[in-house]
Amino acid sequence: MKKGTEIQPAEGKLGVLTPGMGAVATTLVAGVFAVRNGLAKPIGSLTQMGTIRLGKRTEKRIPMIRNFVPLSELEDLVFGGWDIFEDDMYAAAITAAVLERQTLDSIRAELESVKPMPAVFDQSYVKRLNGTHVKQGKTKMDLADQLRKDLQDFKTNHGLSRLVMIWCGSTEVYIKPGSVHRSVERFEKGLQENDPGISPSMIYAYAALSEGVPFGNGAPNLTVDIPALIELAKNNKVPVSGKDFKTGQTLMKTVLAPAFKARMLGVAGWFSTNILGNRDGEVLDEPMSFKSKEVSKLGALEYILQPELYPELYRDFYHKVRINYYPPRGDNKEGWDNIDIFGWLGYPMQVKLDFLCRDSILAAPLVLDLALFMDLASRAGMSGIQEWLSFYYKSPMVAEGLYPEHDLFIQLKKLKNTLRHLEGEDLITHLGLEYYD
Repeated sequence: MKKGTEIQPAEGKLGVLTPGMGAVATTLVAGVFAVRNGLAKPIGSLTQMGTIRLGKRTEKRIPMIRNFVPLSELEDLVFGGWDIFEDDMYAAAITAAVLERQTLDSIRAELESVKPMPAVFDQSYVKRLNGTHVKQGKTKMDLADQLRKDLQDFKTNHGLSRLVMIWCGSTEVYIKPGSVHRSVERFEKGLQENDPGISPSMIYAYAALSEGVPFGNGAPNLTVDIPALIELAKNNKVPVSGKDFKTGQTLMKTVLAPAFKARMLGVAGWFSTNILGNRDGEVLDEPMSFKSKEVSKLGALEYILQPELYPELYRDFYHKVRINYYPPRGDNKEGWDNIDIFGWLGYPMQVKLDFLCRDSILAAPLVLDLALFMDLASRAGMSGIQEWLSFYYKSPMVAEGLYPEHDLFIQLKKLKNTLRHLEGEDLITHLGLEYYD
């Protein structure tokens, strides 16, 4: 009998809390309600539609992931969160204009029942927004304590067994790691002293980890990826993951760049630009918020192509990323990529990619999967950085001294092998020699 990790059962209801109840969060919640009511399919969700191969190919054991590991059922999810505007989920979804009005009206009562709690907000970290539904406190520790009470009350009032928090708020300004981030002791002192190095997203992460709530960061902010909060996560035995949901243009990069490297094709340049008109686009129109996103979007190619190992192919490749705020486009983002590659004897070629994507449609199932997998990790006794969830992020968190894995297919292999490991199944190496002995 194979023995895996002891995993606590997914009994009772799971609260899924999102700081930020805008386009991504409302698209997630409306989508789950629509699926629960038999109005749609959870397309794009690995936990709901993905399978996992077990054992040899000849065994033909390929269960659904949701039937293989003990995940919470969609019927057991209860949604909540915080936002800087008072709109309930129905009104916020109308404003976001991602989903059709007919879909939203069919689940209107359920959406209206999800109302935001006042948010922790400071305009100096998100300069293009002006919050009206915000908490007040003398210190950042006061605000953290208010969030901790929100978590306690939400769990009690809804009769929940467990909570998980996924950041779905706007991109904050770029912050460099500093002394306040180096330890829990320094961080808590910084909360008491209103240290400017502590952003609202960090306050949310601190509150979640202090309450034993798993935290995932869906934006490129410096948030939970600091020594202080990683230390807190380990001390309290809480899983964390991040950062920045891998949705449109970067998703394509983590597919195409591994293909070029696999075939030893050179890359001379990769120019990427986007037009986007939703609130995210407005926020990113501010240079310091864009700086956070730019660092996140630029990193993947460097790590995938490994120019230090293949200098003839990638040492001097030019990489440029641009995001342009264009209100008429709304949530329908368009990403253009011009890729100059070269092959045999150095002969040049080009790849042109025009991805007309819907940002929140791509992000919503990622939030669902992360909520379910982070809860699974918690019940399996896993704590600290969950590198196996790199599949979902542009800038995956890793242990100090390691480089992040950005290749989408290696990330998926890592994720599925982690699930096999948890359940005591053999890891799949794809060697396959046993079929030919």
